[in-house]
Amino acid sequence: MSVLHNRISNEELKVKLNEETFPRTTISFYQYFPIQDPQAFRDEIYRALNAMKVFGRIYVATEGINAQISVPAHNFEVFRDYMYSFKPLKGLRLNIAVNDDGKSFWVLRIKVREKIVADGIEDANFSMDNKGKYVNAQEMNNLLSKEDTIVIDMRNHYEYEVGHFEKAIEIPSDTFREQLPMAAEMMKDNKDKNIIMYCTGGIRCEKASAYMLHQGFKNVYHLEGGIINYANKIKEAGIESKFKGKNFVFDERLGEKITEDVIAKCHQCGKPADTHTNCKNDACHLLFIQCDECAKIFDGCCTTECKEVFHLPLEEQEKLRAGKKNGIQVFNKSKQRLRPRLGTDIEVK
Repeated sequence: MSVLHNRISNEELKVKLNEETFPRTTISFYQYFPIQDPQAFRDEIYRALNAMKVFGRIYVATEGINAQISVPAHNFEVFRDYMYSFKPLKGLRLNIAVNDDGKSFWVLRIKVREKIVADGIEDANFSMDNKGKYVNAQEMNNLLSKEDTIVIDMRNHYEYEVGHFEKAIEIPSDTFREQLPMAAEMMKDNKDKNIIMYCTGGIRCEKASAYMLHQGFKNVYHLEGGIINYANKIKEAGIESKFKGKNFVFDERLGEKITEDVIAKCHQCGKPADTHTNCKNDACHLLFIQCDECAKIFDGCCTTECKEVFHLPLEEQEKLRAGKKNGIQVFNKSKQRLRPRLGTDIEVK
């Protein structure tokens, strides 16, 4: 029987990735469709994609599939034809990364989950069959030019911070499951207006559009293929980008430039910056924005305390981490949840 999961360390896998002599293409895609046996579907596609040397992260659930992957360029057509061989995935939109060096992933992980995007929806009457209307890049720009259009960003606060559409409303939350009811509540007096929802690749805003319709909203739209597809289409058509700044992505890159606008600030000194990084202290790994100057001062760490730990011998660092779980930490400037200050004697702006 073939092995249906990886057994090699991340360090070895990264070395193998850097030794590859062929280019890779980073792709994201999703599709809402019923899967009767997610585990069997997961095992089937694992065998096929692993043989194609596909790397990345894929979630499978009874409601569909959600993927962020990198594919060897010479296997792209084989991969596409394989995915299209599944009837519900025929013609599946494959979002090609905007800025890509092919090093976004180094291993293939396919997991079965309850849902492909955690939404917190427990209403048995909710259905993805009734969802908002797609808008393409040109239609998005046209709707944005109308005063009565409301644009809602369905991404997390740290994604919005580095880049967003003109006029976009932020739903100030850390999770998608919190955002859905918040969006409905914030828009309760605008049920007859044009509401456009968008996200990174389309999966969250598509579900959000269905949720808003379920809540009684009338004219709900969502951006086809999200920011990634929008960026590619405006480039092809030679039209102006109404999205300003950087698109945060959930792989090693942590962002891709859509325009040269820098709309965020360094969380340590307050200077214009839009580079997300994880604190180099393995006991912290806080996700925050850091400019080049502060990166040098703090050696890629978020505080002098973390910098001191980072420079300790590895054995001492491991002792400090012993018995402690390091969950995902994200610096939330608006709520000041994790760190009221980053760095030393540097005010957070």
